[in-house]
Amino acid sequence: MSLHDDFKPVIAVLTMHDNQRMFRGNHQNFQDILQTGESMGYVVYIVTVRDLNVGGPTVKGYTYNKGSGKWVSQPFPLPHVLYNRIPNREDEGKPSVQRKIDECMQSGIELYNPFFFNKWDLFEWLKKSKSTQQLIPYTRRMRSASSLGAVLRTYPYLYLKPESGKAGKGIMMLKYQEKERLPYRLKIQTTRKSTTYKAATLAKLWARIRKETGHTPYIIQQGIELASSRKRPFDLRVLVQKNSKGQWSVTGVGARLAGSRSITTHVPRGGSVEDPEKLLTELFGEEMTTTLMKRVKSTSLMIARQVERGSGYTLGEMSMDLGIDDLGELWFFEANAKPMKFDEPQIRRRSLERIFHYSAYLARQSKR
Repeated sequence: MSLHDDFKPVIAVLTMHDNQRMFRGNHQNFQDILQTGESMGYVVYIVTVRDLNVGGPTVKGYTYNKGSGKWVSQPFPLPHVLYNRIPNREDEGKPSVQRKIDECMQSGIELYNPFFFNKWDLFEWLKKSKSTQQLIPYTRRMRSASSLGAVLRTYPYLYLKPESGKAGKGIMMLKYQEKERLPYRLKIQTTRKSTTYKAATLAKLWARIRKETGHTPYIIQQGIELASSRKRPFDLRVLVQKNSKGQWSVTGVGARLAGSRSITTHVPRGGSVEDPEKLLTELFGEEMTTTLMKRVKSTSLMIARQVERGSGYTLGEMSMDLGIDDLGELWFFEANAKPMKFDEPQIRRRSLERIFHYSAYLARQSKR
């Protein structure tokens, strides 16, 4: 068959089997993906790592039956493209799952975003290019009390973040005020609020940090005084995806305003969804906001290209958190290889369509 532009590949969304719910992950998100694909004329289904047998003629997949409001399993043709939505790192890191991903890639099935990012790796990749290097706050691995103390003397405002964190989980904020009786202040975030622990000595502070972190690898990062609205800091959430030509493009830019007692802007932790242009205009005026938004978009594309280069794999999408400080300078904090759903309807719609635009591009390339 000749593969021209109207060729519609078979697309499967990859996740993990689950005894209770058939498969893991955000079922509503999966429903949206299937509905979008079907409306665009694609054969699309959910498949689990367990059921994905690349050697057989068909695959057991899941589709959503609108009539019954239930997920049903049925045989589907082998996919041309796999969209990886394995929901957590622990599953993705299992040797059996890694073997299956490798097997798919070797069998000629296109698969993009093969793994979650690690924060440390991201910063290392971005440091390799002069243009992205300057966007990164000072960052190093958290190894010992003495190295933490040394960083605090230079940067008295820090964030401590798990290398493999998700949705703001496990993030702590640390401030050092030399003149105070209890100079060390550690803010620990629980689900929607935070508790503050004060310590007189570095040793006491370190003991408390270790109690919180256990054996999880953490990084130390310079805190940036972000631009704020109503005395609450905000950052920008950017979604970049590859389009039907296989090029990175910005799907949308959202803003997240921190909850009143939260140390991050994540919505599950009390943050709110805001209009970025409105927030920026309040602070910087219209003309500067236009310039800033252009810079945010061009910078996001530059970061995406550099992350893809550094990872050595084909990536198809990522969301990233960028901050703007009071002077209008841009900072990079985080990128996520498995973006969560954007709440903004126009970004959401475009993001779902782009999954299929890029999948069709990938399938055409591989058949050339």
